[in-house]
Amino acid sequence: MTQSIRQIAPLSKCVREALEEYFEKLDGHKVTNLYEMLLKEIEPPLFKAAMKHTKNNQSNTAMLLGINRGTLRKKLKQYKLEINS
Repeated sequence: MTQSIRQIAPLSKCVREALEEYFEKLDGHKVTNLYEMLLKEIEPPLFKAAMKHTKNNQSNTAMLLGINRGTLRKKLKQYKLEINS
C-alpha cells in the first residue's frame, strides 16, 4: 500500500498570492506602511504556532525562530500573547 504525500505550497508562494489578491482588491486605493501592516498580520500567528510547537518553552521558541529570547518576550507582550513564564 502506498501512502499519498500531501503537497504543500511553499510559504513564499502563499504570501505572494495573498499579496497579489490584496492588491487586486484595493481597486485603486492607496496603501501606506504595508511592511508594518504585514508584520502585524504575520508575527502573531507565527509566534503562536512556534510556542505551541515548543510546548510554550520560550527559550526553545526563540532558538527555533532564530531570535533572542528577550526579543521573543517583547513580541509576545506587544501582541498580547504573553504565555506563563
